[in-house]
Amino acid sequence: MKLFQIEEPDGSPADPDAPGAAIGIDITRPQAEVAVAIGGNAAVLADRDGFEVDLTVPSPTAATAEWQALLERVRLRAERALARPVTHAVLVADMSSAERLEAAAAAAQLLLLRIVPPDQIADGQGRVLAAASLAEDLAPRIAGPE
Repeated sequence: MKLFQIEEPDGSPADPDAPGAAIGIDITRPQAEVAVAIGGNAAVLADRDGFEVDLTVPSPTAATAEWQALLERVRLRAERALARPVTHAVLVADMSSAERLEAAAAAAQLLLLRIVPPDQIADGQGRVLAAASLAEDLAPRIAGPE
């Protein structure tokens, strides 16, 4: 009989208190977009076939609960694509909804690093990529051994 042991690559469990990934979210269009940047390279995250998540953006006057549901679905898409927890985000959105969006993000267990007005980022798909790059820059870092 042969026995083997499965363990984490470094032999220790992952830190459950470590911050998760930081993402960029653009809610200025009818469908929200989500992206992540790693090492300065940003990419839009998509669903796998059969696991599609509806990211229809609610009306600007929608209740906080509707915005929370959207942000939870955005987080779900990101976590599935990245195979890791997502805890932080930069959001491209109209500043008139900032208070409602901050409450919705907190309820969806996302810490908003910043809300960026759409006119501060070039139009097009570049908004979500710019937000992802900013999220990477603003995200908390895991302290290494000293």
